[in-house]
Amino acid sequence: MSKFELKISKADSLPLVPADATRNAPLPRDILSSIGETIYDWDIMSDMIAWGPNAADVLPVFNIADLQSGRTYAGLMSWDSRATRLEAINKVIENDTGAGARYYAEYGILLDPESRSSPRVWIEDSGRCFAGPDGKPAHAHGAVRVVAKNREELRNSQPGADLDSLTGAMSRASLMECLNRLFVDSKPGKAGFAMLLLAIDGMTSANRTYGYDAGDAIIAAAVQRIRETMRGSDIVARYSGNSFAILLQNCDTEQIEFSASRFLDALTSQELKTPHGQHKISVRAGGICAPRDARNTQQLFQHAEEAIDTTRGQSKRFILFTPSLKVNHERLRNQAIAEHILDALNQRRVAIALQPIVAAKSGKPVFYEALLRLRTDDGREISPASLIPVAEKSGLVTLLDQRVMELAIDRLAADPALTLTINISGITAHDSDWLEAARTRLNLNPGVASRLIAEITETCAIGNIDKMRERIAAIRETGMRIAMDDFGAGYSSFKNLRGLGIDLLKIDGAFIQNLARSSDDRFFVRTLIELANHLQIPVVAEWVENQETATLLAEWGVDYCQGSWFGMGVTELAPATAAGITAAA
Repeated sequence: MSKFELKISKADSLPLVPADATRNAPLPRDILSSIGETIYDWDIMSDMIAWGPNAADVLPVFNIADLQSGRTYAGLMSWDSRATRLEAINKVIENDTGAGARYYAEYGILLDPESRSSPRVWIEDSGRCFAGPDGKPAHAHGAVRVVAKNREELRNSQPGADLDSLTGAMSRASLMECLNRLFVDSKPGKAGFAMLLLAIDGMTSANRTYGYDAGDAIIAAAVQRIRETMRGSDIVARYSGNSFAILLQNCDTEQIEFSASRFLDALTSQELKTPHGQHKISVRAGGICAPRDARNTQQLFQHAEEAIDTTRGQSKRFILFTPSLKVNHERLRNQAIAEHILDALNQRRVAIALQPIVAAKSGKPVFYEALLRLRTDDGREISPASLIPVAEKSGLVTLLDQRVMELAIDRLAADPALTLTINISGITAHDSDWLEAARTRLNLNPGVASRLIAEITETCAIGNIDKMRERIAAIRETGMRIAMDDFGAGYSSFKNLRGLGIDLLKIDGAFIQNLARSSDDRFFVRTLIELANHLQIPVVAEWVENQETATLLAEWGVDYCQGSWFGMGVTELAPATAAGITAAA
């Protein structure tokens, strides 16, 4: 009999922990605030950020109510920040194979964003990002921490180059400094400025076909062609690998249209001459006028990226940012994703991938989490992180959850040795049709309900405690058990945990991934484990990515571990390979 079996099977017969056992224990929220850390969920597609309950404690100088979007948050970053959160995500998103890609960034936050000389604090930002159906970032979940003063001194001692070594163009850091001066100097009635963002398409293919030396030569030749086309007051900078920014001073909306056409024609009308031969390139451009449509440098960059991103798949080579552009772009993308979800449901292209949850001490699989996957027409699998926010907004999430539930029950019926957990959204948890469908299907498959565990997030559970308590009781009446996912994100009180009837706690991976190098996270996670042990609820640690973390967790009394170190989600699992978990009769 496994440890999990023993605890779950006796959960209903165990006495409640005495009230004084945890009465004087610090709340998780207080602990996180004391170490200067808070978490967030960022729906990149809608640009909405949901902060942890203690965000105002960690960032007391900010009005958290005004930081509900990535755009407003980015507007607080200091000019000497080397990389933003979104830039860190863009660098690693290609590594997302379904379980998310880990990112890390350090940057400065201005206490007064209206003043370039404002004092700043330095932020350490890490988490996991998930790609959407188009391969671009769609969702991120992570934690931010205010780091010590010596980190600021360390970063300020690392000077950046003024020029890009390949092209001789201005570096991005120098461009940011120049733009910040322009924003400081901009006044009502004074002529504004504009920025063009140009991207060369097909560079990945060119690098593979001709080699990276040839690719570098194409980029250098493109910058030279831009220089030959610029006015004396214009500035060209290397923005990223295959993209360039052109700063146009004393430029308005009419002039930027003309300038964009001039640069695009110059780059594409004739082949570029390089030491590796002549190459014809395709270029897209996005533009923005400031300070009309941007209040600071970070906002300027973000809007320019939104504009150039809209040109993908269109015949129009240049798009100028307007306030309505983002809304329209988001609406079209959400519509496309909703249609993709419906097609997958109708064509039975929804699948589950089983990720092992192992015993912390032995490392052997004990049960599995059934992860939602959508297959494309060509058989590729898509992670749900980018789909769920759209599915919730469009009313499709319950259909997805129901399909996962059906697939999980079918797998359990086929393999009596298997136990699975499934995720259900807050919407689904309160949906009577889903509950009735689950009850009906479980009744048709006797012996399965005791091996099925429904996961709900902590933030969902504490939204309306009384109502959620009723729903959890109704779900448990079917024979299923309940796991609280992302524990630590909402910082539930101990009284709520005891009253909800939770059978399993899963610690939020945002606190697990940095254990090896963060003493603060180690302190917080150990506290969560001790609290769960007081309540006699088994604990799963998520996002375990290395042996050092796994060893620490086992020593601290974690019951189970889940993460890439023990295996990713796979769509096929041979029967009778998983150890069963027998629930109470």
